Amino acid sequence: QVQLVESGGGLVQAGGSLRLSCAASGIIFSINSMGWYRQAPGKQRELVARIRTDGRTDYADSVKGRFTISRDNAENTVYLQMNSLKPEDTAVYYCTVQRIDRYNYWGQGTQVTVSS
Repeated sequence: QVQLVESGGGLVQAGGSLRLSCAASGIIFSINSMGWYRQAPGKQRELVARIRTDGRTDYADSVKGRFTISRDNAENTVYLQMNSLKPEDTAVYYCTVQRIDRYNYWGQGTQVTVSS
């Protein structure tokens, strides 16, 4: 059974930094990408960043230049370094792993709160 275990969320002041981690365990065949989504209260879940097996990355426009996604393929772990955090970054952040057949696994979510 696949499990995604997230860590690193918390409360930080605007301008601060946090690093999220997500470790995937269990049998995962043919991973296409790993990434992070977020969902703020009253809003839809949105893609924050994604990294493919070949290293290509995608970022939401709102986080470009501030967030960096990285991945340890051997450990099936994905990281999200978040710098220059803003109050609008406040949300529950979800780790996701996508297989090549486009099936998605989801983590339980970790809260990130940025105070002004």
